[in-house]
Amino acid sequence: MNNNNRTALVAVTIAAGLMVGASATPAASAAQCGRASWYALHSRTASGERMNPSAMTAAHRTLPFGTKLRVTNKNNGRSVVVRINDRGPFIRGRVLDLSKGAAGQLGFIGSGHTAVCMARV
Repeated sequence: MNNNNRTALVAVTIAAGLMVGASATPAASAAQCGRASWYALHSRTASGERMNPSAMTAAHRTLPFGTKLRVTNKNNGRSVVVRINDRGPFIRGRVLDLSKGAAGQLGFIGSGHTAVCMARV
């Protein structure tokens, strides 16, 4: 196979993969699992609002402010809906920082972090 044909084959394969990903539902494509921690500051969040530790809010690196997520604790099955209002977490391996209130509802205040799955609501 010559170099031009090989390049074309790679391009078609990549395009087909992107089209398959685009056909998924928005909620399914936004689903993500990983580690989450909690925080309880009284400063301003990246969105400009004051952090309320008892609110059902969270920090995510890239999701738009105001995005609502259903977060499920994989260890006990509890879930809660949170609103993204801050940026973070800034610790490698973590995908979400939850407010203390949300962490309490999910049942992982004592451990400080847990395995979660999240999807847009």
